[in-house]
Amino acid sequence: MPATEPSLPVASAFAPACVGNVGVGFDILGHTLAGAGDTARVTRIDEPAVRITTIDGVVRDLPREAARNTAGAALIALREALGLQHGFELTLHKGIALGSGMAGSAASCVAALVAANTLLDEPLPREALYGFAMDGEAVASGGRHGDNVGPQLLGGLVLATATRLVRIPVPAAWHCALVHPHCVLETRRARAALAGNYALGEFVAQSANLAQVLAGCWRGDATLVREGLKDVLVEPRRAPLVPHFARVQQAALDHGALGASISGAGPSVFGWFEEAPAAHAAAAAMRAAFAEAGLDSDVLVGPIDGPAAQPIA
Repeated sequence: MPATEPSLPVASAFAPACVGNVGVGFDILGHTLAGAGDTARVTRIDEPAVRITTIDGVVRDLPREAARNTAGAALIALREALGLQHGFELTLHKGIALGSGMAGSAASCVAALVAANTLLDEPLPREALYGFAMDGEAVASGGRHGDNVGPQLLGGLVLATATRLVRIPVPAAWHCALVHPHCVLETRRARAALAGNYALGEFVAQSANLAQVLAGCWRGDATLVREGLKDVLVEPRRAPLVPHFARVQQAALDHGALGASISGAGPSVFGWFEEAPAAHAAAAAMRAAFAEAGLDSDVLVGPIDGPAAQPIA
């Protein structure tokens, strides 16, 4: 019988959706949310290159040129930084819609990195993948920021600075309701809406709000979070890009939300709640508010202390 070819090392990983910014933490704060995500299948190849062979799922028309794809760019950055002599072949299954405000571009590059990391001769700690993930995310957003990739790497609520990830403890009972209307808001368009000057007083107010949210999460003090979870910088400029935003936000607040705002670049809207039943009830009301604008929507409800990206069989 002829000798069989040895099989190439292959690994897969899943990265969950994420609520970026969390209103008051533009580009530096985010948390994961179970229920949707992207899957990457990575094969270690002898050729010193990164190739993308297949993209399927809810989004298919993404660039297959590795340098123009968030997952491909992240793997290129990994290869170059480590001086790897081998390369990677990548397939992506997209479970997060394009331009949804649920961190789909970040999920692709984090899933690819987590899968590729298991194929390294000496796998890296999760935190060491952070810079490569930001390199990949920059392909979609135009800048290196970690409010999505950081939480996806570590799980839960994460403060993501330029060089460091800090996981913020959150009470297990606290839940997030996220409602994704069936419309697209491109990240670059949402970022363009932020151009212009800001008053110093607005920065002071936003800093105070962010501090209250972080302290409230650390102490399990819902009163502090309720006082602080109010975006005075970004939300006013992006709200006009989200259909019926004010109605959807008010629906969350009417059901006891600690706060509600735009998830990532939008158009998804999230609310934080002290208990799961309130989050589920609010999600239905938020979905109804989007329906008033003629938009169907999807709902995710889960703990704010959500899962990290993980290798899968």
